[in-house]
Amino acid sequence: MKLPWRRRSLRALLPALALATAIAAAPAAAAATTTASASSAPASAVASSAVSSGWNNYSCKPSAAHPRPVVLVHGTLGNSVDNWLGLAPYLVARGYCVFSLDYGQLPGVPLFHGLGPVAKSAEQLSAFVDKVLGTTGAAKVDLVGHSQGGLMPRQYLKFLGGAAKVNSLTAFAPTNHGTTLSGLTKLLDVVPGARDAIQGTAPGLTDQAAGSDFLRRLNAGGDTVPGVRYTVIATKYDEVATPYTTGFLSGPNVRNVLLQDLCPLDLSEHVAIATLDRLVFHETANVLDPAHATPTTCATAVLG
Repeated sequence: MKLPWRRRSLRALLPALALATAIAAAPAAAAATTTASASSAPASAVASSAVSSGWNNYSCKPSAAHPRPVVLVHGTLGNSVDNWLGLAPYLVARGYCVFSLDYGQLPGVPLFHGLGPVAKSAEQLSAFVDKVLGTTGAAKVDLVGHSQGGLMPRQYLKFLGGAAKVNSLTAFAPTNHGTTLSGLTKLLDVVPGARDAIQGTAPGLTDQAAGSDFLRRLNAGGDTVPGVRYTVIATKYDEVATPYTTGFLSGPNVRNVLLQDLCPLDLSEHVAIATLDRLVFHETANVLDPAHATPTTCATAVLG
C-alpha cells in the first residue's frame, strides 16, 4: 500500500534529523572519542606518513616545474586526512607540495568537519592559504576541493581577497548552486522546525541546500571572479550533490567536465569521485600542469 505523501515525506526527512540530533548530542561523548582517536596507531601512522611523504610538510619548497602548492579542501563530514588518502600521495609522487586543512569544525565533534557556517569556513581557508604561501614562498596556490570543498573556496575568492592568491580551483562534485539531496532538502520547509533545527546545529548543511540565503548571496552577480581558472568535474551517478548539473559553473575561464564523457564506464558516485577515481586524479594533474596534459580516457584508470 502506498504511504500517504506526508508520511513518506517524514520518513525521507528522518536521516537529516538524525544527523542533526547526533551532532547536538556529540559533545557528551567527545572527550572519550577524541582520546581514542589520538591514541590509535592507524591514525598516528597516517599522520606520520602524510608528513614524511611531503603531504602537509611545511619544509616542502615548490619546484620550477610545479611552482604552486596545492591546497586540498575536504567535503562535508570529511577531514584533512580521510578525504585525500588517494589524491594527496598521487600528487606528491608527481612532485607537488601538497597541503590540506580542516575547516567547519563544531565544538565537541571530532573528525567530521565542514558543518559550520560556510562563510566562516572560508575565513579558515583564507588563513590557511596565507600560512602555506608564507612557509613555501610561493606567490599563488592551486585549490582542489570536494563537494562543499569545491563550493566554499568561491566565497574566499569572491569576498575575502582570495583571487589574488589563487591560480585555479578544481572542484569534484561541488554544490555550487545548491543540492536537493535527491529531493530531501525540499522537505525542510514541510516538517515544522526542521530547517531551524538543522541550521542551529549544523549550518554547513543548510547553507548548501538549494535556495539558501548563503547561495543567493554567493551566486549574485555571476559564478566566477577574474584571474582564476575554474574546473568542475561531476558524475551523473551523484546521489548527494543533486542534480549533478547544478555543480557546473558559468563564466570566463570555466571548464565543466562530466566524468562519463571521459569514460562512459566510470560508475563513481559522490564519494568515490574524490577518493578513489584515477581518472579524476589524472584530470586534476592536467589542470595543475596544462602544458603537459594528456588525454583522460577509460584506459587512464589502469595506465594513469
